[in-house]
Amino acid sequence: MANSSLAVMGYLKRSSDLLISGLIIGIVLLIIIPLSPGFLDILLTLSITIGMVILLITMFTTEPLQFSVFPSLLLVTTLYRLALNISATRLILSNAAAGKVIDAFGQFVIGGNYVVGMVVFIIITVVQFVVITNGAGRVAEVAARFTLDAMPGKQMSIDAEFNAGLINEKEARERRKRLQKEADFFGAMDGASKFVRGDAIAGIVIIMINILGGFVIGVAQKNMELLDAVQTYTILTIGDGLVAQIPALLISTAAGIMVTRSTSEASFGKDLSSQFTNFPRVLMVVACVLFIMGLIPSMPGFLFMALAGCMGYYSYYMVQQEKKGKIMDKERAAALQAQEQKREPENVTKYFQVETLEIEIGYNLIPLTDEKQGGDLLQRLAAVRRQCAGEMGIYVRPIRIRDNLQLNPNAYSLKLRGAEIASGELMPGYYLAMDPLGQDLQVKGIATTEPTFGLPAWWVSPDDREQVELAGFTVVDCSTVLVTHVTEVIKRYAHELLGRQEVKELIDVVKERNSVVVEELLPDLLTLGEVQKILQNLLRERVPIHDLASILEALADGARVSKDADYLTEYTRQSLARTICHQYIGADSKISVLTLHPRLEQTIVDSIEQTMLGSYPVLEPGQARRILDKLKESMEKLTIKGLPPVVLCSSRARLPFRRLSERFLPNVAVLSLNEIVSNIEVEAIGTVMLD
Repeated sequence: MANSSLAVMGYLKRSSDLLISGLIIGIVLLIIIPLSPGFLDILLTLSITIGMVILLITMFTTEPLQFSVFPSLLLVTTLYRLALNISATRLILSNAAAGKVIDAFGQFVIGGNYVVGMVVFIIITVVQFVVITNGAGRVAEVAARFTLDAMPGKQMSIDAEFNAGLINEKEARERRKRLQKEADFFGAMDGASKFVRGDAIAGIVIIMINILGGFVIGVAQKNMELLDAVQTYTILTIGDGLVAQIPALLISTAAGIMVTRSTSEASFGKDLSSQFTNFPRVLMVVACVLFIMGLIPSMPGFLFMALAGCMGYYSYYMVQQEKKGKIMDKERAAALQAQEQKREPENVTKYFQVETLEIEIGYNLIPLTDEKQGGDLLQRLAAVRRQCAGEMGIYVRPIRIRDNLQLNPNAYSLKLRGAEIASGELMPGYYLAMDPLGQDLQVKGIATTEPTFGLPAWWVSPDDREQVELAGFTVVDCSTVLVTHVTEVIKRYAHELLGRQEVKELIDVVKERNSVVVEELLPDLLTLGEVQKILQNLLRERVPIHDLASILEALADGARVSKDADYLTEYTRQSLARTICHQYIGADSKISVLTLHPRLEQTIVDSIEQTMLGSYPVLEPGQARRILDKLKESMEKLTIKGLPPVVLCSSRARLPFRRLSERFLPNVAVLSLNEIVSNIEVEAIGTVMLD
């Protein structure tokens, strides 16, 4: 017997599509074929059952697509109720009886009083039509609109995760399909809510027609007394309306629950129990209010006191459970930590992770990083990173800021890979005043030295700021001083900030539009490390590398001749001649330079020796000192005139002379004749001579 039942159930499951199609056709036939009262009772009971099942399913779903058939099911159940209404109307008007279910609702539910039944029916219909249906329809409409508006962003997010390798093609396709289904579901719910509204209106119309038609048939055809006809047909009609409206109310409530719980991650019961009990102090306040209301003489005091006691006890119980939960969480965390410590003595991997660039500050400078206290240091550091990317073409990792109690309260320290490379002191609440013209004026403030360029400066109070600015001083706040220092440090040490990972990321960006040159160069002609070395050589002399495509093209051409780093660096500089010259053009559209005496150039060229690290001049120490002193003396003359320190020499002597001077005069730019663009005028201000 059991096996045969299972076989039947399996057959019905396999043929569910044919079965459902036949049932829908059967619903249409109910409108045409008269039914017996007993069979109508079965169908009405089934209608109420279906309504309860749908309502409970919506309470246990955690996302809309788990019950995606709901909009279509809403249409089918609405058609089913209307067919039952028509069948019941036929029985009521023809036999003045419509089965036990309708009779029970007419006699027991409304107490045999057709006036009470009419009021109850109207209330149920108004609640369903005005409150639940309208609210659910509005929520479905807004959800559909927001879902459609959010689709492009969600699709871009899926594409981004796919391009990043976080998901494979199959997962991406499934997510797109699910996203489309979700949009279709809310759009269908927006339209399906109109079925429920129309069902409520149809119920009211059917009730009025049944009452009026029953009154006419009872009096005119069945010779009933006027009062008996009104009471009989009204009670039966109201009973029929209630039987139809109860499942309609259940399904419309289910529709409201479905569209309002679109963001839930658990069933309705779990959400309600967990979220309703998250605020025990709210229940305590309610208990106090109920207790006060119970003291009012006209109120039922016992009822209010009993509810206040229950609320108060439950609130106290939840508070105690919350405290126990926190204690258990701490004990569990401590036990887990102890277990991890037993399993592994100490995790030392974090000590090998060194920040590329970080800032350590004293505790008096912490407000500079706090937006609530007006600090804007974090935003300005982000702007510095954007500036370095735009001007120099390098990608600077996020700069970490940490407080260090071992520092002076007003001091800061700039560290590159854990080693200090610069430091300074600030005075929060004061402004730094600098004299760019060298007027040697007396300033009312605290004398200091500007940390970036070592210029004399003064810390002045906000009250004296305007007076100092009128005197021609440059006045900046503490954040500007620190940001300027960080910017100069990044420019000075840009070649050390450019690692292989950064080079790989920059090349990947170039590859999106210039894939040919990247594929030609890497890895057949040069390795990634060799490209990094050349880019570091350019940055060491503050040559921007933002035109990375041109640099890679020059390397692809030069690497066919030689893979020597010095040769490729000089070859690349020639391709960047316009970019290099643009940095030193003055207001009169020409470059003012110092030249090297031919004998000095020849001396440097003759002293070049090849090493594993490149070509370096090897001079007698006294001779090298005299050359650097002459260069420094000439550079001071350029600086007084407000001109950038630039030396022009032959291409053979450029790199060796740069390496000779960079340790003592790092800000001196050394250009070769091959790096001067033809349409740029060059003015020789002086000559550096050996004697």
